[in-house]
Amino acid sequence: MGSNSSRIGDLPKNEYLKKLSGTESISENDPFWNQLLSFSFPAPTSSTELKLLEEATISVCRSLVENNPRTGNLGALIKVFLSRTKELKLSAECQNHIFIWQTHNALFIICCLLKVFICQMSEEELQLHFTYEEKSGNYSSDSEDLLEELLCCLMQLITDIPLLDITYEISVEAISTMVVFLSCQLFHKEVLRQSISHKYLMRGPCLPYTSKLVKTLLYNFIRQEKPPPPGAHVFPQQSDGGGLLYGLASGVARLWTVFTLGGVGSKAAASPELSSPLANQSLLLLLVLANLTDASDAPNPYRQAIMSFKNTQDSSPFPSSIPHAFQINFNSLYTALCEQQTSDQATLLLYTLLHQNSNIRTYMLARTDMENLVLPILEILYHVEERNSHHVYMALIILLILTEDDGFNRSIHEVILKNITWYSERVLTEISLGSLLILVVIRTIQYNMTRTRDKYLHTNCLAALANMSAQFRSLHQYAAQRIISLFSLLSKKHNKVLEQATQSLRGSLSSNDVPLPDYAQDLNVIEEVIRMMLEIINSCLTNSLHHNPNLVYALLYKRDLFEQFRTHPSFQDIMQNIDLVITFFSSRLLQAGAELSVERVLEIIKQGIVALPKDRLKLLADRQVDRVLACQAFVHAASGFSQFHGLSVRNFQN
Repeated sequence: MGSNSSRIGDLPKNEYLKKLSGTESISENDPFWNQLLSFSFPAPTSSTELKLLEEATISVCRSLVENNPRTGNLGALIKVFLSRTKELKLSAECQNHIFIWQTHNALFIICCLLKVFICQMSEEELQLHFTYEEKSGNYSSDSEDLLEELLCCLMQLITDIPLLDITYEISVEAISTMVVFLSCQLFHKEVLRQSISHKYLMRGPCLPYTSKLVKTLLYNFIRQEKPPPPGAHVFPQQSDGGGLLYGLASGVARLWTVFTLGGVGSKAAASPELSSPLANQSLLLLLVLANLTDASDAPNPYRQAIMSFKNTQDSSPFPSSIPHAFQINFNSLYTALCEQQTSDQATLLLYTLLHQNSNIRTYMLARTDMENLVLPILEILYHVEERNSHHVYMALIILLILTEDDGFNRSIHEVILKNITWYSERVLTEISLGSLLILVVIRTIQYNMTRTRDKYLHTNCLAALANMSAQFRSLHQYAAQRIISLFSLLSKKHNKVLEQATQSLRGSLSSNDVPLPDYAQDLNVIEEVIRMMLEIINSCLTNSLHHNPNLVYALLYKRDLFEQFRTHPSFQDIMQNIDLVITFFSSRLLQAGAELSVERVLEIIKQGIVALPKDRLKLLADRQVDRVLACQAFVHAASGFSQFHGLSVRNFQN
């Protein structure tokens, strides 16, 4: 590197890098640093370029790892960076491009080196490299702790330096460097509960910046600031890639979603082109901070800040018991969340806020434009084959949280949508948001039955339908048909497995040597899902029969499907109301004569709904369908989330 632009192929032979990683100690006041930092290096913008850079610099990095215990050059480089950051704010105000450029380059090199150090050594060994004292020639626990000072400096840089064209890149790299510090988890199979970087972030001089940092990261996500145009700064633009460490930053944050949602081995998420590297990196760091484990003597302050922040329009005082509280514009945050749901990290942020911040949840459920939030979530589920498993699970859990609210379940049937272009199975010129939600969830169930066959995905989908079922209103005829069609598919599957079990049992009578497949377990799973479907239909008929003539029509059209379950011991109780409705309306249709048009049948059904005494339908008071199913659905997903989000499954059992 140096005053001339550097190419990747020249890096192993670069004299300045050789001196930095060599055996000679370099004072932090040496003119060498100005020469080293005066480079215009095109930072990698793809994984291929990043790999080439790592391969080209591996010999330099290994040499520094070996020699730094004697030279302390890493510490000298960090001290040079720290001294420059003290004048960074003034330099930004004075438009001192050269000073900011060199400071950015120093942080760029630190990022690259830190990545190698963290990959190759433990946190304890890394801390020794930071605490080397050149004068005494040894390590000292009493020496100035550069690691803590660097972390605190990065937090100050992110929160205090104004975001201008000339400071955009250094802000991105500062956020990426913090993610690199927290990337130790990538190299441990177990959850890190005692981490040095975690300790520094949760106490000491870093702690007062907690709420300010979280607020800044949220606003970076909200504003979606694009990189400055070419020519706005003296060093080459690093757009699209978000800086050298974007790949590692994405990996760290994505690791948490894999841990918490069981995404190992699932389809990798497509990486959309980044319109705002700063917003994306801020989101990744925010998620990592929110998921840090609690300290032994104190909760995670960043999670506390995320749990407690309020709307700027809320003038009520914060309780004294709530630390790290702040205010933010909820309308702007809501808009950004609605627009950014194509990425799984944005969906994870939405889940985190809905689950942990009651102020946000209350605000969102009170919105009159919930379709702006729900439609992107439904699109995630509709394109399930293009999404990774943890993105789909997050979308479903968000629906579960929303559908726990009766007001939401009522309001979505009042929102009428027109021309849903991404729904290709059928032209939907006009449909309620509630009916569309039902269609997409049922499609997800059917996709799962034929492809992934994940029992817990079934349970999540059915739990959302169960939560909504008592509030079904004016179901679209296609939505009503799909509910019964799903039951038909489950019924056929039940009969097929039952037949296979019978044939297997007969075969076992003639041969005692052949092991029998476990058809009983398969049958139990299918019957459990069938019962869930019957409970959903029963809940709708019991609570909102008069609002759903199309569902009654679909029931009558396929009434033969339910005949086999009337006497089945597992379904007798739940079949009583359904059988009553089928019998009552079939009788009225029979009295009306044959050759009835669709319109005439619906008219008879509407008249019958008025005539049917409500007290004849029995409420299953001892079976709270939505709570039971929602609890079952959360058991699988929440068991992983609890390690990072503090989520307790008991919250959904009470």
